[in-house]
Amino acid sequence: MNKLTNSLRADQEKGLVTKGSPALSPEASTVDSSEEPRKVTVTDCGDSTNALKYRKDNGQLADDVPGGKRRITATVEKQSDGTWKVTDFGVRDLGTC
Repeated sequence: MNKLTNSLRADQEKGLVTKGSPALSPEASTVDSSEEPRKVTVTDCGDSTNALKYRKDNGQLADDVPGGKRRITATVEKQSDGTWKVTDFGVRDLGTC
């Protein structure tokens, strides 16, 4: 989750906030074939059309880049203690789905 944390931290340092709600519909796209799965890939076509970045100091849009649809992929693996952990996470460019 370092990628997500780093992105949020960078926005904070730039004085940016995100307003609105992304549209998400994640699905398990692959599950390992064992009787007791230990690894799942989750994919989504996240739509950020209604979740844009604004400047915190004046409330104005941060840029003229519109939101849109982008491929989101996460790998989730079962740990030895039985919990599940996201081991890889990626958000692709706009228009990738």
